Amino acid sequence: MRDLIERLYREQTLPPDKLRTLLTCCDDEHLSLIRQKACEVAQTHFGNSIYIRGLIEIGNCCRNDCYYCGIRCSNRAIERYRLDKEDILACCREGYALGFRTFVMQGGEDSRSHDEQMIDIITTIRQHYPDVAITLSLGEKDTATYRRFYEAGANRYLLRHETHNEQHYRMLHPEKMSLSNRLRCLNDLKDIGFQTGTGIMVGSPGQTIDHLIEDILFIGDFRPQMIGIGPFLPHHDTPFADRPTGSLKQTLLLLAIFRLMHPKALIPSTTALATLVPDGRELGILSGANVVMPNLSPSQQRHKYALYDNKASMGAEAAEGLKLLEERMKAIGYIIDKSRGDYPGTSDPL
Repeated sequence: MRDLIERLYREQTLPPDKLRTLLTCCDDEHLSLIRQKACEVAQTHFGNSIYIRGLIEIGNCCRNDCYYCGIRCSNRAIERYRLDKEDILACCREGYALGFRTFVMQGGEDSRSHDEQMIDIITTIRQHYPDVAITLSLGEKDTATYRRFYEAGANRYLLRHETHNEQHYRMLHPEKMSLSNRLRCLNDLKDIGFQTGTGIMVGSPGQTIDHLIEDILFIGDFRPQMIGIGPFLPHHDTPFADRPTGSLKQTLLLLAIFRLMHPKALIPSTTALATLVPDGRELGILSGANVVMPNLSPSQQRHKYALYDNKASMGAEAAEGLKLLEERMKAIGYIIDKSRGDYPGTSDPL
């Protein structure tokens, strides 16, 4: 096992059979080793800096019915909301004053009319804050819409593929959605010029080691600038309400694997990880992650963006808790970096 980890550290890749061994036979001692190696690689490229992104959850209206998601369209129990332009600009003003230089606007897959509103909002943010990076996580769109988002001033786009296996995809999504369209979206985003992020849920219902290997190989070929992974967490109003949460150990192992395979990638320690265990954020950083995304959304709306149960959104997970976040990062030897935190070697158009 030690030889496999050293090989991954040196070569930044492993063949499928070796990945299988790593994923199935990694005990606590070797998990500690691979996390240590992942931290070494992250520090080589980023030092002890952790980039912060201001997360703005712009709305929980979604036309999709993904079986794992609390804001799925068939959930009639959830209170729906959309932030209007002034709400979003107020979040940006607050975030900019706090030192944030990246805003992440995340929401459900909404209507075409809402896409038009988003183009206006992106244009206004770019005019008011020319030095910030604008990241979107708004799901699947047609090519023309992605291009208009980019031309309006957005720089980055996050779209987790969730699984690269067709059969597994069908377990997680309704018939009208397709893996081929999700992959088309990712290729469009990259071709247009976005810094593009993808990723998976760890421990999603039906997931196997074979699926994880397929995901690792896909991400290895796609070479995204951002990789977002976190544990599966159930929501009580979904078909997967009674499924177990994703494994902390497996999530940390995969974070470390992705860091060793993608030394320069921007990898967040996710809110889901911080929800799973109280020190999840720190554990993610100590497994090679280098990004955290405090919540800038209006505090009265945060509980409505309930992708899963008990989502962490206050304290060190919130923008107003930035001082606490800084203290917690300092306690494990890291500092908060308030710059844009671009992917190394890229220069986003402003």
